[in-house]
Formats: sequence, C-alpha cells, structure tokens
Amino acid sequence: MSYRKTTYRLAPLIAFIGCDGSGKSTLSADITTMLNKQIPAQRCYLGQGSGYIGRKIRELKIIGPILDRVINKKAKTARTKGKKIPGLLTAIVIFAFSCVRFYHFQQMMRLRQKGIIVVTDRYPQTDVPGFYDGPGLSAAETQNWFISKLVKWEYKLYDRMASIKPDIIFRLNIDVDTAFYRKPDHDYALLQAKVEATHKLSFRGARMIDIDSTIPYKEVYQIVSNVIKEEI
Repeated sequence: MSYRKTTYRLAPLIAFIGCDGSGKSTLSADITTMLNKQIPAQRCYLGQGSGYIGRKIRELKIIGPILDRVINKKAKTARTKGKKIPGLLTAIVIFAFSCVRFYHFQQMMRLRQKGIIVVTDRYPQTDVPGFYDGPGLSAAETQNWFISKLVKWEYKLYDRMASIKPDIIFRLNIDVDTAFYRKPDHDYALLQAKVEATHKLSFRGARMIDIDSTIPYKEVYQIVSNVIKEEI
C-alpha cells in the first residue's frame, strides 16, 4: 500500500474493528498522531453515537433510568433475529442513526479525496445484521409496509459503505471477560455476542490483520505501527 499524495487516487484507509474494550479508540487516536508527524492524517469515528446519547439519557433525573431501560429493551428486540421490530418509532430512530453513520462515512470519503489518510474507529459491515456496526433493521422481522421500506433503504446504505474496502483492517481480538473488565458499564451478554461475531466479519475480503489486544498496549501499538510504517 505504498502511498504518494496524488490527485488521481484516494488516500489510504486504515480501520480498527473489534469488541468494545479491545482498544479501537485509543489505537486509532495514537496511530493518527503518529502518521501526522509525516503526512496529513485524520481519525474518523464511524459508530452511530448511540452510546453517548444513552449515557446522556441515563443522567436525566428520575425519568432517565426508566427511559433508558425502555429504549434498550426495544433496541435489543429490534436487533434479535426472529423477533419483531417493536413499532414504527423504534424503526425510525434506528434508521436515523444509520443515516448519521452514512453522513459521517461520506465526510470520511471526502477527506480521502483530498489526499488525507483516514484512520477509523469501527467500520460498517453487512456480515452480521442487527448490531456491531451492521444494518440495525435487518435482523428482526416486520409486516409493516413502511418499516419494510426502511429496512431496504437502510441495507442499501450499509451495502454502499461496505462496498468500499479499507486498505488495511486491524481486527482487535479480545475475550469477553477482559472486555467486561475494561468496560464494566457494558452489557456482558452483548459483549459476548460481539466477541463471537468478531471472526464472522469478512468485510468482503478486505485485507485483515489479526491482533491479540489482551497483550500490553505498548506491544499492540508497536505491532500496528510497524505494519503501517512498512505499508505507507
């Protein structure tokens, strides 16, 4: 992936994926800082931001915790295969979050067009529906005609994003107990599901490098930085 800034090709795209607690955010930030010492680079978060919004909701007095439980219950149902999407409002909210992700993805692509190397925290995929940066409405079922339209529209967004393959994907592997130790405020069962789904993500044949993220961070950083220095 030897790179020289030109006007006729996209700048390199490096993605970090893995379960919560695997170190995506820290690594993507530190690697971006390293790259910026030599060439323009920018970190892009390609999640939906729903976790941040959830934390803000929980902080609301009295109603916050109750509202958070209701939202989480509906979201869990919507992302569970064989379940029924719980209502139009839930479907619209999930679709809206996906549109936010698509907007951020477009911003990321514009940076690449300007010759700026992009390092992403997370990356959209279509291998595993319902969660883990996959289409949120494609796991559960619905008989509502409008929700069915939203399901199709949302999948097209993810299909379009997933069709653009990163130059390198670093898959950060972690076990559920270590992930929960690092993220004790997260749902254990959901962390377990993400750990199990990690190896199902193919990103359409994109080049993927597996990293054991349970080893000391300095070692993880050194391995990743050495790979990137050899490629760019």
